Amino acid sequence: MNIPSLKIGHFQLHWLNGGHFRLDGGTMFGAVPKVLWEKKCPADANNCIPMCNDVLLVQTPEHNILIDTGLGNKLNTKQLSIFQITSPWSIIPQLASLGLARADIDAVILTHCDFDHAGGIVMHGKDGREELAFPDAVHFIQRKEWEDVENPCRRAQSTYWPENFSLLKKEGRLTIIDGEQEIFPGIIVRYTGGHTRGHQLVEITSDGETAVHLADLFPTHNHSNPLWIMAYDNFPLEVIDLKEKYFSHYQQLNSWFTFYHDLEIKACKLDPQGKICRSL
Repeated sequence: MNIPSLKIGHFQLHWLNGGHFRLDGGTMFGAVPKVLWEKKCPADANNCIPMCNDVLLVQTPEHNILIDTGLGNKLNTKQLSIFQITSPWSIIPQLASLGLARADIDAVILTHCDFDHAGGIVMHGKDGREELAFPDAVHFIQRKEWEDVENPCRRAQSTYWPENFSLLKKEGRLTIIDGEQEIFPGIIVRYTGGHTRGHQLVEITSDGETAVHLADLFPTHNHSNPLWIMAYDNFPLEVIDLKEKYFSHYQQLNSWFTFYHDLEIKACKLDPQGKICRSL
């Protein structure tokens, strides 16, 4: 089982298959004309482009941390058709190939709570009943994001699905964060907003090396232009400002930028002009 990996100091990063699907290309590039974005992402006859949901496993010498959880295995027949699922969620067998069981995951960091990022929090077990996919993991979510999970606006109701969060409080596996917090040594979350009201990034630092997971602020390498943002972004002008800010900051640190939705590359580095100068 081929699992892409990247070493950051003493940490090891692995990209796990959280499910592949297809989305309307126009929504992924917002106001960018199709004549421009289709040169990078050719669309099919229905204007859809292939997407992945790559859950990031971060292994430190002491802990196993997941960043987001993929689509999960709870989608019904209608949802499988609507979202054009082309590859199922396979986090559990991939963890097993790395010598890890579900109970070995110490923390799950939710960058935000859209179904394609939070669908794997709760899974259908062998008996068909719902259970936490990672029962011993503490799940970290920004307070503003959790407020919107509990009281979603009309737009959020279509993507913050109650069944993805039903067991977190009941099982005592939820930790609410306000702003910045170091989860474990070298693993820091920072509130960003922009894509959703409570969106957060994850900074990974070890032995002088850095990677940053901007999640849906930087969903694929084709979004390296700060003006190329998604129609899914709830606060688009904020996203532009945030991308310019974080691109500059992490480029100066010679950081890797890791991706969640990119089928072509898993991580990249940016030069001072914001162009991709190295990729994995």
